[in-house]
Amino acid sequence: MKKYLVLSFLWVISISAQSQNNIITTEAEFETTLNKPIKIQKVDKGHYFIDFGRAFFGTVLMNAKHGQDAPLTVHMGEKLSGTCRIDRKPGGTIRYQNVKLEKLNAHELLVIDLVPDKRNTNPPAVLLPDSFGVIMPFRYCELENLKIPIEDIKIWQRAFHYKFYDESSHFSSSDKVLNAIWDLCKHSIKATSFTGYYIDGDRERIPYEADAYINQLSHYAVDSVYSLARRTNEYFLKHPTWPTEWILHTVLLFYNDYMYTGDLDVLEKYYDVLKIRTLMELERDDGLISSRSAKMNNELILKLGFKNPETRIRDIVDWPPAQKDTGWKLATAEGERDGYEMVEINTSVNSFYYYNLKLMSEIAGYLQKRKDSIVFLEKSEMVKKSINQKLFDKTRGVYLDGESSDHASLHANMFPLAFDLVPEENLETVISFIKSRGMACSVYGAQYLLEGLFKNGGSAYATHLIRDTTGDRNWWNMIRIGSTITLEAWDMKYKPNMDWNHAWGAAPANIITRHMWGIIPESPGFLIAQIKPQLGYLSFSEIKVPTINGFIHAEYRSLNENHKIYKIKMPENMKGQFIIPDEVVEVVLNDRIITMNGDLLKLDSGLNIIEINQNQ
Repeated sequence: MKKYLVLSFLWVISISAQSQNNIITTEAEFETTLNKPIKIQKVDKGHYFIDFGRAFFGTVLMNAKHGQDAPLTVHMGEKLSGTCRIDRKPGGTIRYQNVKLEKLNAHELLVIDLVPDKRNTNPPAVLLPDSFGVIMPFRYCELENLKIPIEDIKIWQRAFHYKFYDESSHFSSSDKVLNAIWDLCKHSIKATSFTGYYIDGDRERIPYEADAYINQLSHYAVDSVYSLARRTNEYFLKHPTWPTEWILHTVLLFYNDYMYTGDLDVLEKYYDVLKIRTLMELERDDGLISSRSAKMNNELILKLGFKNPETRIRDIVDWPPAQKDTGWKLATAEGERDGYEMVEINTSVNSFYYYNLKLMSEIAGYLQKRKDSIVFLEKSEMVKKSINQKLFDKTRGVYLDGESSDHASLHANMFPLAFDLVPEENLETVISFIKSRGMACSVYGAQYLLEGLFKNGGSAYATHLIRDTTGDRNWWNMIRIGSTITLEAWDMKYKPNMDWNHAWGAAPANIITRHMWGIIPESPGFLIAQIKPQLGYLSFSEIKVPTINGFIHAEYRSLNENHKIYKIKMPENMKGQFIIPDEVVEVVLNDRIITMNGDLLKLDSGLNIIEINQNQ
């Protein structure tokens, strides 16, 4: 068994500047972990290759029993170019550095000093505490011109990350591919937490709302530390980003914070800000919005939190933009957009807008703002009606990219599906079209594609997409090419400047927890948990899910095609609602046959053993 952890240090840093401007201050809790090598291989005389097993953000520490006066070269990187060889020219923003030491002193703890990257160590990037020094993402190290025995050197990967409890979560199943993808995504959440915010990756080290949303959901799936998400949400109050879709993630971020923590004070404090971030001031008479509207004026730009009133807000339907905009030689000219036609009133933005209004109605209700709750609900219903009347092609049974467009893309259909906009009578044609497009979106868009499918009877196809091992538009490709942190894009040919450390690629962590196992908070603060398993082809699975109230442990065994057993252990002071699958003829709970009344089975704290017999 591989051993990574040697020693950890924890310290708390409060960013005092955030207490200004009426913003809550949430302290940052960082950890340093020293990881031993899992492999040391001699390459040539005085030349050694060292593998630490997984990539982290940090640097190398060494302590030599004996010194040497001759120079020593230390190579560090994320990617290999061959056996025991770090790629010196990895491409994109995949990281590599080498440091030349004049000599090596005996019995001296040596920290390898790295050269800072100008872009990610200066504003607007999130700046690290001075005590961190310069760090970079790396998994591998090479030592060249070593004159003393390698056995006389102790060497560590000094990893920086936010407070993280590895034992808080667990997933395993009968599918080794699915297990490996879970492990990849879980580690991605931990390894990319080093700034104390959800950032977009090492190239920029800047928080973006869409990145943060996927990061937040996946973090909640693997650990019950909520301060990192809270700090990031607070950051966006003064640092919104320019894409229309990204702004429309703000309400989603704060809503999730409440559902997982039950802390109503945050929603109360920032309620008026969230109302503005819905972009409802852009609505026209039919409720639909466009960031190209004349209403997107300097006054609204400032109200949204931007410092420059001339900030250009523009729609982004996935990325990167078309080849004509970038000059890149992409695998497909439209990038990750599936040919999306960027019209003024577009389906993607208005799907997000509908979902914002729906969530704001709930938020207003939680805050006892009943009139507001009704207003938001009525607005959402009007937007839903307009989308289905004006942006849906009844002949083809699919959503179009927007008003005046006759093009239908994956994105124009997966967002309405994910946000509960599709009427039941249109589900079949919409899902059929979505299946015809495959994974024609980026790792970001995959979050919504998978959500929509799991929520609407497409779990088998969604599971296939998660664990697909063919081609390169999947998570298995990230593992196959050698990364231990999720990539920014499916492959370099889809984004030539991509990095190897983007947590927005870690959607399977939350999809497996929230949709395959179906474990989500039914009520704020996880007082009631909903459990709706869609485990499909798996013969067994186990999961441990962290919540603010303790851990949910669940096991699944398929004894045969029609006989399933679930063992679900709920924490104290938590109830559960188990959603009974379709076509069930008998349910046994703790050895008692249950008279079914609907599809809901109530679970108590402690162990619940559920046997399900389906139609034969």
